[in-house]
Amino acid sequence: MSATNKAGDNGYEYDHFVERVRSFYESRPSGELSAPIAHVRTYGCQQNVSDSERIKGMLAEMGFGFTENPEHADLILFNTCAVREHAEDRVFGNVGALKNIKRRRPQTLIALCGCMVQQEHIAEKIKNSYSFVGLVFGTHVIHRFPELLFNALTGEKRVFEIPDESGTIVEDLPVRRDGKFKAWLSIMYGCNNFCTYCIVPHVRGRERSRQPERILDEARSLIEEGYKEITLLGQNVNSYGHGETHGVDFPKLLEQINSIPGDFWIRFMTSHPKDATHRLFDTISKCQKVERHFHLPFQSGSNRILKAMNRRYTREQYLELIDYARSVIPDIAFTSDVIVGFPGETRSDFEQTLDLIRRVGFSSLFTFIYSPRKGTPATKLPDDVPIEQKTEWFKEMMQVQEQTAAARSAQMVGTHSRALIENAGDGYLEARLSDNTVVRVQGDESLVGHWALVEITSSGNWILNGRIVSVT
Repeated sequence: MSATNKAGDNGYEYDHFVERVRSFYESRPSGELSAPIAHVRTYGCQQNVSDSERIKGMLAEMGFGFTENPEHADLILFNTCAVREHAEDRVFGNVGALKNIKRRRPQTLIALCGCMVQQEHIAEKIKNSYSFVGLVFGTHVIHRFPELLFNALTGEKRVFEIPDESGTIVEDLPVRRDGKFKAWLSIMYGCNNFCTYCIVPHVRGRERSRQPERILDEARSLIEEGYKEITLLGQNVNSYGHGETHGVDFPKLLEQINSIPGDFWIRFMTSHPKDATHRLFDTISKCQKVERHFHLPFQSGSNRILKAMNRRYTREQYLELIDYARSVIPDIAFTSDVIVGFPGETRSDFEQTLDLIRRVGFSSLFTFIYSPRKGTPATKLPDDVPIEQKTEWFKEMMQVQEQTAAARSAQMVGTHSRALIENAGDGYLEARLSDNTVVRVQGDESLVGHWALVEITSSGNWILNGRIVSVT
């Protein structure tokens, strides 16, 4: 794809439609603002955030400004998530509230995109029940956004573009990044794992890896622009490069990015245990810019449930990976995802999950009660555990994790670590360590975005307190 017209394999002319959208708004009747305003709201994972940054980059090229208030917008766009039913319910609730805006300002275009609308039954629901939504497009056609937007603005019919395909990688799309010192960098798209509970492979398509040269070029640009933390994104970054001819796998890619001159950290997410190798941990141990934090979802501590989930590893293999990682990277911290109440789970299965949590000592967990996703095999499994029982298990698991996190935090009191000051809170700053731990410190808001040496002075379950020793 050329950098000038960003044309895909179908000859799509990106620049042509960018100019047509810009001209459409510039030709609005006098008395209306010539510069259109967009409100973009993102739901879900970091990949969705990264996609929204590209959508906003395209909108900026089309002449849009931006607002946090949908009441003031000419275009309201929701980038949606399909991982759990709760996420979909939130979107529908918030979309329903837009009906009044559309009634007051008929010229406002309401658009939905992302994983949720890639599902056929969701697209049909929007088509039949949300007539005020004028543009709906799936995960595989983000690069065609200017064309789809122009068609929605000028056509007589609503635009629904949700092709059932794996999609292609389109480079050179503009990016309007939300952060000034932390950046997302997608290295691959899609997923081949087909866990029985997960809708992601069905809405994101099969794995496609970007060329390493393009990733390295983007990383160099970010570093030159002053970004201090770069997070590599993929549904399963460990499988980067599989099936490609360039010979660069994920450990090699980490080495290449680590070798770029500059003072920055490398983070990545997310990883699948079946593709986490000793060589990967050996590589991390040698790469000083790769943060000492590894998000490695285990989902269940029971081999029986792991098999039903189609996770393709055992609890023993998972624990061996943890042990090996700590043998070569003593200061590494692990976070994870876990599902409670998977169909057929018993008390014995759940207790094995609790045991694994205690044995690993995760710094934090992302915990979920199983949410059935239409079109996934898990919905066909018997599920005779009542939601009340699952909720009790969930609470019990959270108590175990709180105890684990509190013990780990207490051990860190008195230590000194380098940190990146990320946010300013109500009377404090938040600094994040290489192991992903958040430390609250005192300091001026002007320090946000700077490196600091931090001493840990006291601990809680989730957040440490500390003081800034020096700033760089």
